[in-house]
Amino acid sequence: MKRSETIQNYLEAIHIISLEKDVVKAIDVVEYLGYSRPTVSVALKGLENDGYITVEKYHIHLTPKGKKEATKMYERHEYIAKLLMKIGVDEKTAYEDSCLVEHDISAKTFNAIKKATKGLFED
Repeated sequence: MKRSETIQNYLEAIHIISLEKDVVKAIDVVEYLGYSRPTVSVALKGLENDGYITVEKYHIHLTPKGKKEATKMYERHEYIAKLLMKIGVDEKTAYEDSCLVEHDISAKTFNAIKKATKGLFED
């Protein structure tokens, strides 16, 4: 897994958890991603050093930079999954495949897909 993809996965996970919980903690990220505590701890430290998150009293917060990246990945993930389900892919496979596509697709191509499928389903 490329470093940027790893960063995107962590940021998206933090974003999704924050939609469900008022407070995001490292253990939430561990449980969500299924990684070990030490692995998540190292990754979170890196995200903090790179300015994507802040950690205060064990609570993880996305910075504006982190929020921008997280919401971009989340939008792509959801949109692509919905599109795949619309054309007949089962939900589990659609979400697994959209996770793969979301990291490598260019903004130009993603925007073209959104434009071409506008009105196909609620987004």
